[in-house]
Amino acid sequence: QVQLVESGGGLVQAGGSLRLSCAASGRTFSRYAMGWFRQAPGKKREFVAAIRWSDGSTYYADSVKGRSTISRDKAIDTVYLQMNSLQPEDTAVYYCAADHLGGFTGIKYQVSEYAYWGQGTQVTVSS
Repeated sequence: QVQLVESGGGLVQAGGSLRLSCAASGRTFSRYAMGWFRQAPGKKREFVAAIRWSDGSTYYADSVKGRSTISRDKAIDTVYLQMNSLQPEDTAVYYCAADHLGGFTGIKYQVSEYAYWGQGTQVTVSS
């Protein structure tokens, strides 16, 4: 059973930075896609960033491109989301997600494409 545990959320002022972590366990993740999503109050869960575990290929939502970086540490099965220049509109619960790629060679960025989810970590950006 895949388990994902997020950490690193908190309260930060606009313009600040946070690094979210997602500790993954229960599988060998070499053929997995890992993603970060977020959900603000009253809004749908939306894609933020994704990474292919095997080769490190990444994909970002336009809203965070250029100010966020997704990465993974294979030695400790952890995925990170470094977020810089945070703005109040980045306030949301951030979720880590994982899914087996099988023979898929692309990047998964839809909520429905991910089978495993963490419990989420709150990020609040004050103006």
